Amino acid sequence: MSGNVTLKSETPRVSASGLDNVVAAETALSHVDGEAGRLIVAGYEVEDLVKAHDFEGAAAALWTAAGLEPAPSEAEVREALGRAREAAYGYIPALLSSKCHRTVTEGLRSGLSMLADEPDRHAADRDIPAHIRALGAAAVMTAALVRAEAGKSPVAPDARAGHAEDFLRMLRDETPSDAEAEALNAYLVTVADHGMNASTFTARVIASTRAGTISAVVGALCALKGPLHGGAPGPVLDMLDEIGDRENIGPWLEKEIAGGARLMGFGHRVYRVRDPRADVFNKAVTILTNGNERVRFAREVETAALKALRAAKPGHRIDTNMEYYTAVLLEALGIPRDAVTSVFAMARIAGWTAHVMEQERVGRLIRPQSSYVGDWPEDEAAA
Repeated sequence: MSGNVTLKSETPRVSASGLDNVVAAETALSHVDGEAGRLIVAGYEVEDLVKAHDFEGAAAALWTAAGLEPAPSEAEVREALGRAREAAYGYIPALLSSKCHRTVTEGLRSGLSMLADEPDRHAADRDIPAHIRALGAAAVMTAALVRAEAGKSPVAPDARAGHAEDFLRMLRDETPSDAEAEALNAYLVTVADHGMNASTFTARVIASTRAGTISAVVGALCALKGPLHGGAPGPVLDMLDEIGDRENIGPWLEKEIAGGARLMGFGHRVYRVRDPRADVFNKAVTILTNGNERVRFAREVETAALKALRAAKPGHRIDTNMEYYTAVLLEALGIPRDAVTSVFAMARIAGWTAHVMEQERVGRLIRPQSSYVGDWPEDEAAA
């Protein structure tokens, strides 16, 4: 009896809800400095990584930092991703005929589940590593699912094209402009990894069980799907639509803030100053749209919202987060809002798979403790 009482008193407690400030892993992949508004990815400031590499190079840098040997070059990743997209196209008929999804993201979840953690020796993608297979498949499947929603046939990939360029071509059935490919590249590079967020932690927990890379990616996508994580950009566009025009910006914001509503695209759980990724996307949008009216409207909403939020919450630093300009950028690229999370996943798979590599090297099952706060049997309570 006394042993049970001792157990109750020794149950470990987390210092903060949501595991805030609890270190769950050591990583060489990315570092988020919320106080300074700084993001380091694979040894680069995120702004410099965008300048130095296309998405293929950023993925190579992440996998190299994770300890992959031999370290892949940008050219090798580009070639392998081209082959992976071609192999993934073979899954599209089965994916589209299954009709077991309501949204693009649910469709991507189903599609990635078709990939084997250890491919069969007779499969077309048998010689392509799982991290490459997942990354290539996400682009092909997302494009095909978006087109299917619009009643259009899928477009086969071009293995010779860059990953961002080929995704836009598969999405539209036409070659994108250089500016469009550059803008999507900037997006993919910038969101490829971001510390120990919910989906990355999910991937590492699954990887720690040795379930396999594809299983870890599917689980991470399920976490990303939530509106408090990767599902946030869609509601940003819904907000802009609801505001409607310039005359309604002030009244709409006043009503929402007074009612205690959360404004999508503002504030961040980690960043206490401006999200550095938002700056990258802001520049990409400027180059891409050349003064597009929707972008001008979004900027007016941003300015007004920041002013209103700071007036309502004096002493709190509130800045625009990356979801805000993600929404505007991807909309300008013709990506429908219900596909935004899947396009996010297309990039983040590079980071998830790098974390899988790191976690598998650690070789230890992630098994945290919990603090029991339920009822105890009567005899133990009396003791």
